[in-house]
Amino acid sequence: MSFDPALLDIICCPVTRLPLQVMPANRTERANALIDARKLRNRGGHTVTEPAPQWLMTRDGKIAYPVRDGIPVLLEEEGIELSQLAE
Repeated sequence: MSFDPALLDIICCPVTRLPLQVMPANRTERANALIDARKLRNRGGHTVTEPAPQWLMTRDGKIAYPVRDGIPVLLEEEGIELSQLAE
């Protein structure tokens, strides 16, 4: 199941209320590599264990949310701080 990009017109970040956009492929790959290495934590303080085929990120590039089975998981504790993706 694929994410419907038309949803971007009606959803926003639950923390900042900023609009969301699809995260670029290179950042998605980096996030999933860190997840596979058990080195990425969500805003709830837990290590993320399940990679996501797609992520939505705030327009300011600070927070991202996984898209699972075509559904954005827009829960504050499931978001990740994108500063963790820096190498």
